[in-house]
Amino acid sequence: MTHRFDDAAREGVLGHMNGDHPDDNLLIVRAFGDRDGAVSAVMDDFDGDGGTWTATDAEGDTHAVRVPWPGGPITERREVRREIVALYDAACARLGVAPRPHS
Repeated sequence: MTHRFDDAAREGVLGHMNGDHPDDNLLIVRAFGDRDGAVSAVMDDFDGDGGTWTATDAEGDTHAVRVPWPGGPITERREVRREIVALYDAACARLGVAPRPHS
């Protein structure tokens, strides 16, 4: 059974990703969602198995992108950050982009 995070965890993570990391969202959907033409992306949801993003292309068409966590299923909120950072790093590697340092 897929772990479902509570509303507070989901609101916190989604608010942070969409408010502070829109470029990371875009890299993730371009790398793992076969959405090279995406011009923007928002993280819509996540659960214990992965994250869901909506990618928007230059024509304004939207596409759902589901990406599994690289480390496998998770159940703790603190693990979400680790998995999103891993996705970001893997997206940078796949797209040939130098990743920024993580604090």
